[in-house]
Formats: sequence, C-alpha cells, structure tokens
Amino acid sequence: MRVHIPKSHPRYESLIIREKLVKAVASGIVAIHGLIAHGRGEAFDYILGEKTHSFAIEAERAAVASMLLAKNPVISVNGNTAVLAPKEIAELANLIDANVEINIFHFSKKRIRRIKEYLKRFAIKPLDSCDAVLEGLESSRRIVDRRGIYVADVVLVPLEDGDRCEILKTHGKKVIAIDLNPLSRTALMADITIVDNVTRAFRNMVEFAKELRGASKSYLSEILAGYDNNKILRDSIIEICNYLKKKADEVMSKQ
Repeated sequence: MRVHIPKSHPRYESLIIREKLVKAVASGIVAIHGLIAHGRGEAFDYILGEKTHSFAIEAERAAVASMLLAKNPVISVNGNTAVLAPKEIAELANLIDANVEINIFHFSKKRIRRIKEYLKRFAIKPLDSCDAVLEGLESSRRIVDRRGIYVADVVLVPLEDGDRCEILKTHGKKVIAIDLNPLSRTALMADITIVDNVTRAFRNMVEFAKELRGASKSYLSEILAGYDNNKILRDSIIEICNYLKKKADEVMSKQ
C-alpha cells in the first residue's frame, strides 16, 4: 500500500527516505537489517538538528580533495546507499574519476545483481566481480573486486561497519567514512569522517568536486594538510551536546 506523505509534514524528507528503503527491501535491494541501520543513523541526525554543520562541510571538502589526489579512488556502495543517492554517486564518480563497487554485509549474488541493475538505471557501471578477498576480515565484506577496493588507495565507505574500516586501513588504504554516529568504531578509525546524512553528504561532495577538480595537486594537498579528523569528531560530539542542552532548556522554559 502506497503511503501519501504531504509535503507540509515537518519531517517530509525523512519520511520519503523511509518509504524508499521499505520499497527497496521489498524488491530485494536493501536487506531488512538495513532498516535498523538507517534508524540508528536517523536518530543521530535528529539530535544534530537534521542539517549539515560546518564540521561536516570541512570533512566533505577534504574527502573530495583526497579522492582527487588518489591514484585509484573507489566509492563503495551497499543497498542503502544505492537507493538513497544514486544520481549523486554517478555524478561524483564521473567528476573525480572513481570506480563504484558494490560491497554488502548480507551477501548473495542475487542481491548483488539487483543492486547492479538498479545502479545501471543511473548510468553507473559498478564493479561486482567479487573475485578477490580482503585478508583478515571474516564477514562477507571481505569479498571485493580485484579492479576496485582490492587495489584502491582511497575508499569512500558510506554507511560502513567498523570491522572493514579497520581492515582497509591495515591494507594501507585511506578510508573516508560517512557516519552520523561520531562515536562509532568506523568514525573513530577513519582518516576522514563525514558526520552527515548520506544524501546531504553526496550532494555537497558533488559541488566540491565541481569546484576542486581543476585545482593543482599542491592546493589539494594543502587542504588535507590543514585537516584534523579528531577535531571534526570533537566538534560533532560537542554539537550533539549543545543541541540536547538547548532542547532541555526549551523544555524547562515551558514550565
């Protein structure tokens, strides 16, 4: 049954995203577990005010600079990401000359095929050979493409799990994470952590890619030299605390 969501609803965009994911579960693109993961992220987005903050903008800009400097940048995509930002993924990949690879935790060849067919609607030709293994990782995330993540020097991993982030770094790769939870293992281990909603993050990164794609290597290197991921994490945690304090004060003022 199709649910009508009026545009006047204060959380219209959030509800539309939910409906997209529910529909994608029914079509076999998103694993049912993906709804739990999305809900966890949505909770953090709520206490961040459901907007992009300056610390996220800084990380998004650094992420684009890092991928433009990379020899083999790869955008790793799972079911959730494929559904939430396919147009932006296609545009970003073209702008920074990156491969897109399907990599999923709840693995099946049928689901890989369904995600691939979905991405092809947006002119994305994802890597999906599943012909190599990341040593040291036990989950299905270890199954990668020999032309993509296996040889990548920089990997963008939206909606990531901590185990793979750790192993990617062990293999000498720089990791860019999009994670609304600044306390997660992924957020804490990544080289660049974008604490932002994945849909907003990709939109912003597309704009930065347009701005920076013609920049010199020295300029891009300067951006990365001035980037401090620990500060980004600290600022995001402080923002959560400030938001909650503000809401607590608002509640008290109504008494």
